[in-house]
Amino acid sequence: MRFSVHVYNFTIPGEPQTLAPTLAETARRAEQAGADAVTLMDHYFQMETVGRSEDPMLEGYTALGYLAAVTERVKLGLLVTGVTYRHPGLLAKIATTLDVLSGGRAILGLGAAWYEREHLGLGVPYPSMKERFERLEETLQIVHQMWSDDDGAYEGKHYQLAETICHPAPIQQPHPPILLGGMGEKKTLRFVAEYGDACNLFPAGVDVIRHKLEVLDQHCADVGRDPADILRTLQSPGDAVKDPEKFLEDVAAYAELGIQSVSVSPHGPDPVAWVSEFAERTAPRLAEI
Repeated sequence: MRFSVHVYNFTIPGEPQTLAPTLAETARRAEQAGADAVTLMDHYFQMETVGRSEDPMLEGYTALGYLAAVTERVKLGLLVTGVTYRHPGLLAKIATTLDVLSGGRAILGLGAAWYEREHLGLGVPYPSMKERFERLEETLQIVHQMWSDDDGAYEGKHYQLAETICHPAPIQQPHPPILLGGMGEKKTLRFVAEYGDACNLFPAGVDVIRHKLEVLDQHCADVGRDPADILRTLQSPGDAVKDPEKFLEDVAAYAELGIQSVSVSPHGPDPVAWVSEFAERTAPRLAEI
């Protein structure tokens, strides 16, 4: 079982001055612990399920660019970028820049977006769910075209690009891995099969995840895709430090279904200490699953 470290809470004592060194050390400790990737939030405001909208929240790709300079091996991505946050042509350029400057370590995480308050707060259009999913599929098509030899036009319902020039090209070829977050059976999982390289699922229980993976396999069959091409990742089913026994038991059950990587998140105001304890107590046992 592989793992990534996902940082979602930037409410750290002494911030904002402490944010940069704390984030850097958290990423370094994750790398030393054997993490495949370090991921961050992509929100304008903190989620109200976590804290207050007014709590600290860093801009995602700027923060990843900083982490690229202070790490050497881990992949870097956002879990996940809402499709409404950036124009898809610009998003492809941003992700490409991260890949080039990190030496080929970018992950492009994408989702349909959901946090209405932050959109309205900063004046970003927030269309209907139907339109957001239409825009998500067009964004996936545009990104694939930007990362191909086709520099021509793209004509969609929502996006029209006269030229899809993207130079320099990403270091990872044919392109950085595309991860889609969410478990919708008709749209999200179909997009994973048709356009993606990885899915990220919520720990909704063994029976639910078994069914979702079966749906994904069927979508792969429908589009002629080998299901083994898709990396199956899961958000953490619990606090891997506070209750490692329950965490490991749950992860083992999901692993039997085909989950290959779990995303663990530091809890509390000291992510460096949390990752250090995880590295010592839990990561070695996780690797045995």
